[in-house]
Amino acid sequence: MRPTTPLAALAALAAVAALSTLTACGSGSAAAEGGAGAKGGKGTVTIRIPDPGNAGVLARGKKDGSLDRALAAVGAKVAWTGSAGPFAPAAQAMNADQLDIATGSITSGITSLSQSPGFAFFTATDPDPVGEGILVREGSDIASVRDLVGRKVAVNKGGTGEYLLLKALAKAGVPADKVERVYLRPDQTAAVFNAGQVDAWAVWSTYAVAEIGAGKARFVADGTAIGSDNYSLNAVRSGFAKDHPEVVKALYAYLHDNSAKEKKDPAAYLNVFTDAGPTAVNGKAKEVQISFTAKAGTVDPIGPEDIRRFETVARFYADQKVTPNKVDIAGHLLDIEKLS
Repeated sequence: MRPTTPLAALAALAAVAALSTLTACGSGSAAAEGGAGAKGGKGTVTIRIPDPGNAGVLARGKKDGSLDRALAAVGAKVAWTGSAGPFAPAAQAMNADQLDIATGSITSGITSLSQSPGFAFFTATDPDPVGEGILVREGSDIASVRDLVGRKVAVNKGGTGEYLLLKALAKAGVPADKVERVYLRPDQTAAVFNAGQVDAWAVWSTYAVAEIGAGKARFVADGTAIGSDNYSLNAVRSGFAKDHPEVVKALYAYLHDNSAKEKKDPAAYLNVFTDAGPTAVNGKAKEVQISFTAKAGTVDPIGPEDIRRFETVARFYADQKVTPNKVDIAGHLLDIEKLS
């Protein structure tokens, strides 16, 4: 363990659509299990998790049955609910008792915690040193963060993108109002970025890999250069953690052990279900993803040093007026080793 532009309206509509899909799927799963997660209920406990897609620890666990076996040992099973995506709609789904587990960044977590949360975080993964940052197109005359003055930068509002941009500008001594933030959902941004409608994109590896792998883009500043404290976290619905702590602990152990395996052999966790189509990663992009994953962190318990860095992000967000006040982080963290 470690010691606004008109495009915003389109993004808002897309976020609503994503939440509608997620909650609709979640409602069906819960109903099928007769109210999954009810305290004192007999039989198998169902834990609702967004479908992991074609890559990562959960995708491999879904395919080879290892996650099912790990959860069966504590009397639980997975219902794959909707699909993994932005944390904000997933947080709303947990608040509405439509989802039990979700993954997001500390940055998107802070903005979601400012809205009467019904969830808590139970794992921490160190900030990505090389897979996140400020992306510019190949051939761009932007050579440093200071060159962003007077430019348009795509960010996801209140999440990783906005944090990375604001953090980069602060470190470079550039006033935030000297750069125009264009608020977009990440899955909308590639076309806008490649069409030249924005000059840069504050983004993380999920979306950066394809652009860098295709030779279309490069980081002008990565996570290390920015000094990012953007942890990746796993969240659990508060009611589920209270009723089924043994299931949460089993899921943590699975994620911890297998994230270490993924770091050692990243290729084995790519193209889990298919090596063709839009969800597959091949060619140079696959090499880029393998490199990023090998340098990334593993899923660990939340420790004192992590909490101090979370608090730093919360203060930064309040100072930058992303949140109206400093959000309480400590009150929404679980010590997985003491959960019972």
